[in-house]
Amino acid sequence: MSGPGSSTRTEVVPVLDLRGGVVVRARAGDRERYAPIVTPLSPGPAPADVARGLLGAWPARRLYVADLDAIMDGTPPDLGALRAITAACPGVELWVDAGFSTDGGVDSFLITGLGRPVLGSESQPDAALVRRLGASAVLSLDSRDGVRLGAPELHEDPSTWPPEVIVMTLSRVGSGAGPDLAGLAALKALAPRTAFYAAGGLRGPEDLPALAAAGAAGVLVASAIHDGRLRA
Repeated sequence: MSGPGSSTRTEVVPVLDLRGGVVVRARAGDRERYAPIVTPLSPGPAPADVARGLLGAWPARRLYVADLDAIMDGTPPDLGALRAITAACPGVELWVDAGFSTDGGVDSFLITGLGRPVLGSESQPDAALVRRLGASAVLSLDSRDGVRLGAPELHEDPSTWPPEVIVMTLSRVGSGAGPDLAGLAALKALAPRTAFYAAGGLRGPEDLPALAAAGAAGVLVASAIHDGRLRA
């Protein structure tokens, strides 16, 4: 775990969900109901302010940013918000999920230099883009209520996976229901050398040893940091 006083090696990656130019609060993966975030870490939902607040509560070397408008509606990435976050958090790498599904879309984003693209399986018709980008991108294996989303090949064939893979359990996001340890362990057994990042359900520091034991290199977290359950 990154951060002061760490007792495990599970890296914590703070998360920002963007919609309509502001940061919104995730609730059980029901994206249509996400509302602008109210948090003690920031004076408002502006992306730069929330990013600074998250890093103040948990110093980290990267942030995960989900552009929900791009993922849900196919709009271009919110480059203004990403630039504001980058300016507010110099030296911090951004992992950006903006519904990338085409060569042109991801290549245009890479030119901006605003971060590494996250390729969500829910947005992929096949494994071609994931294979082409390789280590230049991060793969997110998305599921909801036990149903795998996107191209089956991406979930079943470890040879398609880049070195870093997010295990995104959407129904647990913002729920505090605990991470999907069984799903994570099963994937780790398929690809022992892959760095897996759990996403969805972290309750607090009590979950970090179990995540490490299940093979997680890291965990994506928002609610537990905003609510004060996880602090450096």
